[in-house]
Amino acid sequence: MLVYTGDKEEFLDDVLSGKIETRIESQLKSRMNKRVAQNEKRSWLNSMQFMYMILSDSEIPSDSGVAIEFNIPQTNKRVDFILSGFDGNARNQAVIIELKQWSEVNRIPNMDALLEAGSVGMDHMVETFLGKGLHTTVHPSYQAWSYKTLIGDYNANVQDKPIDLVPCSYLHNYVRKEVDDPLFLPHFSQFIEEAPVFCRQDADKLRSFIKKFIKHGDKKQTLVCIENGIIRPSKSLQDCLSSMLAHNKREFTLIDEQEVVYQKVLTTAMQCTLDKKKRVFIVKGGPGTGKTVVAINLLVQLTNSGQLATYVTKNSAPRNVFEAKLKQGKMKNRNISNLFRTSGAFIEAEKDDFGTILVDEAHRLNKRTQLGPMVKGEDQIKEIINAARCSVFFIDEAQKVTAQDYGSIDTIKGWAKKLGAVVYEDELMSQFRCNGSDGYLAWLDNTLGIRDTANYTLDGIEYDFQVFDDPNELRHIVTEKNEIDGKARLLAGYCWEWVSKKPNGPQTDITLGDFSMKWNLSGDKTFAISEGSIDQVGCIHTSQGLEFSYVGVIIGDDLRYEDGNVVTDFTKRATSDKSLHGLLGPAKKHDSEAQKEIDRIIRNTYRTLMTRGMKGCYVYCTDRALGEYLASSIKNTPLYDEGEDAMGDTAADLF
Repeated sequence: MLVYTGDKEEFLDDVLSGKIETRIESQLKSRMNKRVAQNEKRSWLNSMQFMYMILSDSEIPSDSGVAIEFNIPQTNKRVDFILSGFDGNARNQAVIIELKQWSEVNRIPNMDALLEAGSVGMDHMVETFLGKGLHTTVHPSYQAWSYKTLIGDYNANVQDKPIDLVPCSYLHNYVRKEVDDPLFLPHFSQFIEEAPVFCRQDADKLRSFIKKFIKHGDKKQTLVCIENGIIRPSKSLQDCLSSMLAHNKREFTLIDEQEVVYQKVLTTAMQCTLDKKKRVFIVKGGPGTGKTVVAINLLVQLTNSGQLATYVTKNSAPRNVFEAKLKQGKMKNRNISNLFRTSGAFIEAEKDDFGTILVDEAHRLNKRTQLGPMVKGEDQIKEIINAARCSVFFIDEAQKVTAQDYGSIDTIKGWAKKLGAVVYEDELMSQFRCNGSDGYLAWLDNTLGIRDTANYTLDGIEYDFQVFDDPNELRHIVTEKNEIDGKARLLAGYCWEWVSKKPNGPQTDITLGDFSMKWNLSGDKTFAISEGSIDQVGCIHTSQGLEFSYVGVIIGDDLRYEDGNVVTDFTKRATSDKSLHGLLGPAKKHDSEAQKEIDRIIRNTYRTLMTRGMKGCYVYCTDRALGEYLASSIKNTPLYDEGEDAMGDTAADLF
């Protein structure tokens, strides 16, 4: 959506007469119903003075189109400045300029470690002062380039006409350093090549850059073309998605009932396109039944059919990993954030903005959306159903692991009824993780006290489950397994403070005798696939929704074995753990409902961690009695011989 539009002469006149910020503000209010803060008005006033200087060049055509604060459809992203016109061959050109008032930029403190670990997603981040503090944000070149690819991948007129989109960034207050400038580090070169950076001393260079592409004015024709473009995924985006599935064929192949559910959801989504009716599809499934595989296949197929489809999770870890996988092939030079969104991305969405929204881990949805210090929106489930003709919820209510986890089948059905949507349900039953063993899941539920099952032992169940009485041995075997395929990781319950993320802080978080390791690197968005993350420990937030070949799980003191029962203890969780927020106060005052909910969350957390491994799960328990109990239940071995003290044997002795 275009906010401020004019030609070059109109823009220069609005700046010179002091009207520019007022005109932008009034257009934002009337077209997007946006309230404007004073600091945003000041930024316009400042930045537009510099753009006035840049465009005060007679060789830049006076009837070139000018757009300010162009809102990219179906996103909350706004492009600062676009200049449009024709090149020497009468091709439509739109120069995208990302404007920054930054005067200082810092490199990410642990960037070398992140790059060495193979983390994806931090290679385009910098630190700068935003508002009153230092914040991590995207490099301006990456931002400008991402806007180009977002517009190009979803705007039919840009694709068909075609319109050439040319991105760059202009940091008009920033003076480039002669040596080791944090804005021009080597790992940024690929983005700077795509979208050059111009600093305070580069005004003439920016003018030359613009004149290279804008030779003749277009009287805003190009901008109108972009504004009126139908929203649809581009053929090149479709081809890249298809190649991703081909490149990861083994990982994303549908099996048995997965194919059946996939076809049912696909038919439902396509029907919504034809008759314009709103539908909701609920897909139930336990760990390893293939919910995510079905969702990703649907994302690809629906995009290939021309639908605006998006994959949603509340937890960022799955989104980041799948984005990284997509960028392994042809997608490397594309921005694909429109394909993957957070669950709070639909607060301002219009009705039926999207064809299909695929919500993975729907049990993790929050009621309202936390944006920094502010809570926004009414209800994430309502907002998702409202935003799509077809909304698909993949859910396992037994995997709720925080007090904020709000998604439930009843709540989804309730909002579907209120919004006039027809509800369909199906279930994925077959287990494809944990070596395909439903018996292991039943044993785990019974052993952790989640639900009573007939599986008291692991006898006859082909899944590699072992208990270790030394965390160093646990680390050793997981490291050995990782050497096979790079897909084994250590995980732990959140019982240790994350002190290593503090600048210049201790580099050890989890210490158990002579065993010591740190939590995953702060800023590592792809712990599950980062090569160096084998040397760190992940938690529920970096692993839920993902799978590994083998997992080693450190169970902390929040889960123990006492008086013949597995018990939980919320007082042993790290103080920085937010998963029990809102429940701790009442629980400490002996509120039975809060205590019951916390107990459920702790058990579900370990159930989730212990079902991440496809081939095996290895465990170390800080509570020795729990370790012995788990070891004994593998083959129904008694905890200890008659006449011998209960702590007389080690877990290793019990095999």
